[in-house]
Amino acid sequence: MKLQQISAFFLATALMAVSADVSAGNPDRAGSAGASQLLINPWARAAGLANSNMASVRGIESTFLNVAGLAFVRKTEFNFTTSDYLGGSDINISSVGFAQRMGESSVIGLSVMYMSFGDIPITTEDIPEGGIGSFSPNFTNIGISYAKGFSNSIFGGLVLRVISESISNVKAQGFCFDAGIRYVTGERDHLRFGIALRNVGPPMRYSGDGLTVSGSIPGGLFSLITLEQRSERFELPSMVNIGIAYDFQLAEAHKLTANGQFTSNSFTRDQFGLGAEYSYNERFILRAGYLWEDALTSQEDRQNAFTGPSAGLTIQLPAGANKTIIGLDYSYRATNPFNGVHSIGAHIDL
Repeated sequence: MKLQQISAFFLATALMAVSADVSAGNPDRAGSAGASQLLINPWARAAGLANSNMASVRGIESTFLNVAGLAFVRKTEFNFTTSDYLGGSDINISSVGFAQRMGESSVIGLSVMYMSFGDIPITTEDIPEGGIGSFSPNFTNIGISYAKGFSNSIFGGLVLRVISESISNVKAQGFCFDAGIRYVTGERDHLRFGIALRNVGPPMRYSGDGLTVSGSIPGGLFSLITLEQRSERFELPSMVNIGIAYDFQLAEAHKLTANGQFTSNSFTRDQFGLGAEYSYNERFILRAGYLWEDALTSQEDRQNAFTGPSAGLTIQLPAGANKTIIGLDYSYRATNPFNGVHSIGAHIDL
């Protein structure tokens, strides 16, 4: 067995071994983890499939679902997406990504996700009505990725993600790792399997001036004293993704890709995703998906703002003699409450 295949085998074994611990969560732990922005897909194309395409996703978008797909970058890729998250909530997500092939089989990537919540008035116990300014909370995730093709059938990758959450006087910072592999088989490489372990890292903790209290000690040596309150640590929302994808070549220019995925969440309910993507000559692409979890249709017991359905489209055209592709992406995910999630993106493949 070649050294590259041995390395891929040990990577797969490690992922499956760790997944046994990560998948041991239960729905009763919902809400006990933090850094929940790690569960939000900031990219338009994968969002249109309800995140069900972890076995077929390629390029910089794969750094969210299964980083092994980064190994399929042809040369250079740029991607930008902006999302109106939970329409009407004034939450905006901006993400930008860059990927570059290094040598024959390796690809590196850099992605940034920035989540803003608008301006919130500052209030205090003495001035509850505000009027003294505002602050702007924000979440930022920066991912550094590496993927490699170990053979014509086995691909794998890793992501180091730096996490930051902050308001005006309190912040939390941390890091986590993602890892994934993909196995490709069939005469036309039309059958793909994938497994990914995501958001594995040490607990995070909030700190800052917002957790301090000033007071006086009667009769003491000093009239004022400042006490710092320690916040409790919180875990990251670890998960395991397992997926499959199959390409149906309907005609020379027509292709249909079916996607299926199972997500084992440590702190929320497990999820099943299905998606289909129709491509005409790799220029016009339609996609739709559905994400299901237990009690999703129950108003009383549902724990997710997403109601299941999603859809999207891509229009991409060649530009220049070097086979550069320029494309526009759009997706929509239904939610209740709020008015859904609209994502618009652009990508350039050099």
